[in-house]
Amino acid sequence: MSRTVVIGAGAVGLATAYELRKRGEDVVILDQRSVGEGCSRGNAGWIVPSLAAPLPAPGLTWKSMRWMLHRDSPLHIDPAAAPELAGWLWSFWRHCNTRDFAAGLDAWSRLTKDIMLPFDALAAEDAGVELYRDGLLFVFLNESTMRHVLADLTAARHGSGEIRAVVGAELRSMEPALKPEVVAGIWVVDERHVRPESFCAALHRRVLALGGEVCTGVEVQGSVVEAGKMRALRTSRGDISGERFVVAAGARSGLVSERIAGVSLPVQAGKGYSITVTTANPPAIKRPLYLDEASVGYSPFAGGYRLAGTMELSGINERLVPARVSAIRRAAQRYLEVPVPDSGAVEWVGMRPITPDGLPVIGPLPRVENTFIATGHGMLGITASLVTGSLIADLVAHGRSSVDLSPFDPGRFI
Repeated sequence: MSRTVVIGAGAVGLATAYELRKRGEDVVILDQRSVGEGCSRGNAGWIVPSLAAPLPAPGLTWKSMRWMLHRDSPLHIDPAAAPELAGWLWSFWRHCNTRDFAAGLDAWSRLTKDIMLPFDALAAEDAGVELYRDGLLFVFLNESTMRHVLADLTAARHGSGEIRAVVGAELRSMEPALKPEVVAGIWVVDERHVRPESFCAALHRRVLALGGEVCTGVEVQGSVVEAGKMRALRTSRGDISGERFVVAAGARSGLVSERIAGVSLPVQAGKGYSITVTTANPPAIKRPLYLDEASVGYSPFAGGYRLAGTMELSGINERLVPARVSAIRRAAQRYLEVPVPDSGAVEWVGMRPITPDGLPVIGPLPRVENTFIATGHGMLGITASLVTGSLIADLVAHGRSSVDLSPFDPGRFI
């Protein structure tokens, strides 16, 4: 039995190891931190093909320039980091056009087809997954904005099932705790969400139950490459050998691929923030919400809820900027009759892995024939985790994939 070493114990790395074990492959996961500790821990947990689109979009260039001046804007580029990010930002802005956006939408739609099936399968295997099937409710302070978004969602579809506008009494009956200023909504009926901590824990349990190995507290420091093939990883616990290797280290994946394979990929951190509130009673709002004008998400869980959002480009770091958290609190107060306490809530920041063209990096690493990479999913890491794990597992175990992965080819950046 051949052995595959997976670097990264977040949602994508765990999903990859889970799928490899299902195919009978020997697997070991390495991570410097605990399982599910990075960006997979504090996000909203959405499974939302309706939002599967490239981050660089037509018109975003000038909007982002204006937002750059405000630390509490939905998209903030730290001026202090701008010189270091200049090359990446230039490539990002070049992709803010109609042609690239349309191509990216098509690529995402292929990746997210039938996306719900593997989540149902995992939930059937492990009852510990906190999985909800309540759809996603977009809410708006302006009805004309709702009509514009509805047209975009209907055109894109992405296999999202039923999509319909809700206003007036119907909106109030769905969620009475919305503020009167919220005048319209769009309900994407078939979308779902998970508590990401429970999702990663379930994948971890499944990997172990299937005979996989998970090693935390392990730093990958280098590699042994012979005749164009990876033979072993140099780690803080000695050399770890394998026949195949997968980099799934989130926003640090580009740094890891350069360290072990000499392949530099433009994976940056799009930092997201969240506030998690624990409540004695069930949350007043029952469905996940997208507070559209504020670009903030709300996810109800057992015993609480989470508010999440913003996109901050400030380099590879996990510094928590209080102004970003405050912006999420203010957004919630505009839309929801739900108090967000100043104390007792858990504030979090995580690094979403993003690429300048807004598409994931999924496939073989150039220059080293037995090494693969899976990262760059941006705000869709949970959504695309299981399908990405399956596709990488097929590549590793069988040398082929059921989806055309050319739009996601790591070689496009070399």
